[in-house]
Amino acid sequence: MPTLTHLILYPIKSCAAMPVDEAIATVSGLSALGVHDREWMLVTPDGQFLTQREFPRMATIVPRVDGDALVVSAPAMAPLRLPLAQAANRTLRVQIWDDLIDAIDCGDAASAWFGQVLHTTCRLVRFRPDAARPTSEKWTGGAPSAARFADAYPLLLIGQAALDDINARMFAAGRDALPMDRFRPNLVVDGTDPFEEDYTESFAADGIVIQPVKPCARCPIPAIDQATGIPGPDPLDILQSWRTKAVLDGAVCVGMNCIVADGAGRRLRRGQQLAVSLSF
Repeated sequence: MPTLTHLILYPIKSCAAMPVDEAIATVSGLSALGVHDREWMLVTPDGQFLTQREFPRMATIVPRVDGDALVVSAPAMAPLRLPLAQAANRTLRVQIWDDLIDAIDCGDAASAWFGQVLHTTCRLVRFRPDAARPTSEKWTGGAPSAARFADAYPLLLIGQAALDDINARMFAAGRDALPMDRFRPNLVVDGTDPFEEDYTESFAADGIVIQPVKPCARCPIPAIDQATGIPGPDPLDILQSWRTKAVLDGAVCVGMNCIVADGAGRRLRRGQQLAVSLSF
């Protein structure tokens, strides 16, 4: 039976991963240790969101929970402590893709710290607890869902067999294997066929139903070494040969965007066995 092998949050959008052993599956994504997936985000002074696409060094910004704070570290920098308790800071209107939303500005000290790391003027913002960012229902069959600062949907799931297939083709082309972190999933599942998630109706465990809804179109981020923040050869040329999706105008796709179709508020755990229902 397929197994959930990794649970991963990204507390700050486009910064380093925070693996966990268990997490709560919410309508807006994973929550663990008092933080939520993509709860914080870096933006320009006028509110435009920043990612590794423009600033690959974001990969080297590492968030970890320490008591009542999110502690953020980066090379050659003293750690920054961000209180988990919500502060009544000023609101900044921010834009993520086509969405405009009011977010909490995390202050000048955080702005200066991140600006020094990235060598650019920026602000750190936090998703407001009273805010809502519904996801498009075009791919969910009308089922409601939401996200914080994730690109589109609350969860991204990839099968380990998909990465193994990719790496076999990378090796055949004389290229180095890719680690899973290049694709930045929230959920990694082992024990399925290669890319079985593409045609899976649902993954279920202990009352939670995870529903894949839309293939994940890949940008250049898989070319960035997540340990160093240094871009390397882009694997999209290899993926192009067999991972394009006509339903997304020929975009190269790896992994599936998912929603929590049932059981929101229940807990997922590493090592959990999953019941898989295929869509045909």
